[in-house]
Amino acid sequence: MTIFPAIDLRGGKCVRLFQGDFGQETVFSNRPADVARKWQEQGAEFLHLVDLDGARSGHSENLATVQDILAAVTIPVELGGGIRTMENIDAVLALGVRRVILGSVAVRDPKLVADACAKYGDRIVVGIDAKDGIVAVDGWGISGDIEVITLAKRMKEAGVRTIIYTDISRDGTLSGVNVKATAELARESGVRIVASGGVRDARDIKALKPYERDGIEGVIVGKSIYTGSLSLPEALAIAAEVN
Repeated sequence: MTIFPAIDLRGGKCVRLFQGDFGQETVFSNRPADVARKWQEQGAEFLHLVDLDGARSGHSENLATVQDILAAVTIPVELGGGIRTMENIDAVLALGVRRVILGSVAVRDPKLVADACAKYGDRIVVGIDAKDGIVAVDGWGISGDIEVITLAKRMKEAGVRTIIYTDISRDGTLSGVNVKATAELARESGVRIVASGGVRDARDIKALKPYERDGIEGVIVGKSIYTGSLSLPEALAIAAEVN
């Protein structure tokens, strides 16, 4: 199972939000590249970047900072947030980003997702952010009026192989990952799932571990590793254990 340290970008800074609320922001660093280097030094094998400004505006806003991060590390990086055109996908991947995460556009323009998958294969990942089983779009501010499992199955048909599933109600709360809903999504969709939202400590990593066989291939860790409630090396060690 892969552990993805998260670096959320807003105004060129590394921040964390509470339940996706832009009004409840904590700034953890003014130098995101240094944060990326730190996680790599602690053993991270893949970084998860989110352009929060882009998620709201509908186009990438923090690419200069992403370039700084790419120059600072040698491990692969994935990026999501406001990437909604093929031109934007092309540009982001051309920078050296390993995987692009498509979110709102998966609801509004599934053909673009299919076209992107046909062009780039597993370098295209879909992020499904939801609350009470209903997908949210546009930086989590608007309901997408579609159930999570329905969208996941459509994305599988479009060629998507990996979905990042975020429970908005838990994101940034340190209240524990939604293991049940994540495992159910993996089983019912037949798509590899990366869990996101609410991870507090090592118990969450241990709780997800048995569901690797159901299709949970990774977990994103954010606020927990910034506040110290979870040690990244410990999480990596648990993830590497053989079931």
